[in-house]
Amino acid sequence: MSPQTPGLHHVTAIVGDPQRNADFYVGTLGLRMVKRTVNHDDTGTYHFYFGDGEGTPGTNITFFPWGEAGRRGEFGAGQTRTTAYLVPEDSVDYWADRLEAAGVEYEREQRFAETVLRFSDPDGIELELVAADADSDAVPWRDSPVPEAHQLRGFYGVTLAVGDVGPTEEILTDVLGYERADEADGRLRYRSATGGPGSVVDLVETDLGRGRMGVGTVHHVAFEAADVDEQEQWREAYAAAGVEPTPVIDRTYFRSIYTREPGGILFEMATPEPGFTADEDLADLGSRLVLPERLEPDRERIESRLPDFDGPPAGGD
Repeated sequence: MSPQTPGLHHVTAIVGDPQRNADFYVGTLGLRMVKRTVNHDDTGTYHFYFGDGEGTPGTNITFFPWGEAGRRGEFGAGQTRTTAYLVPEDSVDYWADRLEAAGVEYEREQRFAETVLRFSDPDGIELELVAADADSDAVPWRDSPVPEAHQLRGFYGVTLAVGDVGPTEEILTDVLGYERADEADGRLRYRSATGGPGSVVDLVETDLGRGRMGVGTVHHVAFEAADVDEQEQWREAYAAAGVEPTPVIDRTYFRSIYTREPGGILFEMATPEPGFTADEDLADLGSRLVLPERLEPDRERIESRLPDFDGPPAGGD
């Protein structure tokens, strides 16, 4: 029997201009840039991480900014449709006003008795703010432009779009330990066994063909694994389910395995350790370009290939 994940670790997407990306997630959504590095598999591309005050697992959305010339993606089956954040129930009006003031169009709806604000970032990544009472490990960021009482509380969940719910459901329930919790309007809701923030995965079926990865699409969804020993158990569980996992890969801030589930979505299992203070002090997170040791000898060449980026906007109101 495989372990049970508590839920999301991070979500990674592809966007265009790096400055626009940071301006939105820091300046509008009030997240902290907790890491500024490069894609370890494509060092000409930045890899940005935005999260709570300490980059707590379950709060971080990460991006590969491909630049303005980057190929646009096409949404379709086998992709993450929406990434949802948790906000306090009494923060809905604050966020509605903040989005409107920033020129962000949004829709307000009720779903499973919860208020949802739905909108997209400047590159078309679909986001939601879900108002719900839930204990959260998210650490406030004192320099955020969003007051502490209204800051995002980490992930609520994700919505995955597939051509056929069945095979993806089997991976969620039989391997990851999720349980079906609700159903409405063509949406199947699953929760991890532990519940709490980041524990929700919604499945929806789409008639669209297979999506194409590119700017404006989510690259992968990462679930939390306790440690490397547990990851080996996940690898065995995935293999037994007929999908092929990678070996454990060192991503500097966590260890990861990857597998593409039958519906086409890339799943990662990531550990909470060693965390973002592995190469920066907590007070300095995201303040400079950091590289893994193996890439440091190539720093000058790497920096020369990266697009212009002035850094995230200053925090505070």
